[in-house]
Amino acid sequence: MKHRRPLKVTAKARPGALPVPADRSVSAFTQPNVLERWSEDAAGVRALATGDNVITMFDVIGEDFWTGGGVTAKKVSAQLRAIGDRPVEVQINSPGGDMFEGFAIYNVLREHSQPITVKIMGMAASAASIIAMAGDAIEIGVSSFVMIHNCEVVAIGNRHDMAETAAWMEPFDAAMRDVYAVRTGQKPEDCAKWMDAETYMSGSLAIERGFADSLLSADQLTVDENAKASDRKVNELRAMEQTLMASGYSRSQARARINKIKGTSDSAPEASTTDSAGGSELVGDLAGLLTTIKAGAGQSQSA
Repeated sequence: MKHRRPLKVTAKARPGALPVPADRSVSAFTQPNVLERWSEDAAGVRALATGDNVITMFDVIGEDFWTGGGVTAKKVSAQLRAIGDRPVEVQINSPGGDMFEGFAIYNVLREHSQPITVKIMGMAASAASIIAMAGDAIEIGVSSFVMIHNCEVVAIGNRHDMAETAAWMEPFDAAMRDVYAVRTGQKPEDCAKWMDAETYMSGSLAIERGFADSLLSADQLTVDENAKASDRKVNELRAMEQTLMASGYSRSQARARINKIKGTSDSAPEASTTDSAGGSELVGDLAGLLTTIKAGAGQSQSA
């Protein structure tokens, strides 16, 4: 998205609710490098057993254009209504996505009347780390990760626009910092430093710092290799979309450019990426486009 002017910030009246933008057309994204790390380290990790009171979040946060999936507050609300007045288990393996949708999901979970146990199966990054903090109890795999960073949006404009955008984003960073601090018992300024540094915390470090309470036993986890391969292909599309937007494309222009490449690499460009016979060729074409964009950016900076 291209954000030029500050939008009104709103929050639910319930104490402790995180602020969400009044205009939900604004999105805050996970960086492409986080998608890449999730693809390599965590995608495909699943739980061996589930129940009728379990909500799984094995996808990006927010509606996903490329798959039609994604974890949204609307879906989570529907699942909570179906579960009813019972304890809930939330299983997370997500690279994050739309930070503001993560805020909304956190608020929805915190409003549930019964205890919530969060299990971080592979990764809870960015917006997914906010959702994880909604747990009354948080369990994490020994090789799993929590990643926290500052809210990020794509913005285009002059220095006045940038100053206004920065000021507009401050409440969201402050809200994340405070949620992390309250849940972990850490100093807000320390949480802010970890956010500034885009910090990855392994299972043991997450427990040490209070971002989780205990370790999941290894026999509760498995790896779905088909899901991992599928996630890796789709993440190429997600990362390319964000890279193009960061280079100045609008979201619609970025998607049109990628779909054009898909049309030359896949005989059925409108079909699911996971079923694409030309998946490896598509990944190669996208990687080539990414290299071109980076090279162009480097020349601009040296000029």
